[in-house]
Amino acid sequence: MDDARPPAPARAWLLLLGAIATEVTGSLALRAAVDHRGWYAVVVPAYVAAFVLLAGVLRAGMGLGVAYGVWGATGVALTAALGATVFGEPFTPVMVAGISLIMVGVLLVELGAQRAHRGRVADASAATAGGR
Repeated sequence: MDDARPPAPARAWLLLLGAIATEVTGSLALRAAVDHRGWYAVVVPAYVAAFVLLAGVLRAGMGLGVAYGVWGATGVALTAALGATVFGEPFTPVMVAGISLIMVGVLLVELGAQRAHRGRVADASAATAGGR
């Protein structure tokens, strides 16, 4: 369970940024490949890199729920914004509201994981102190 893990180190967050960037790159390349097949050469390596980096995030100690939530929410937000900028796709106030709700949900998952970890550390400390 992810709430049993301590807060992730900075390395995990850097790997997660890489995973997000490569996943967004793969998604944008996939959209571009609809019109120009040459972009498929970017799609597969980008998605492979994203999953390799995401695995590194988990190995670095970030909980699955937090890592996947941040990866997914940030990827959705960036892909929608860049899709509007690069491809002229719609980016409406309703979409912004939906993305905002996703981001708030991910923040709540992260805060809940941190709170659960602090509670476990406090329980373990109390158990150790009580056993002396």
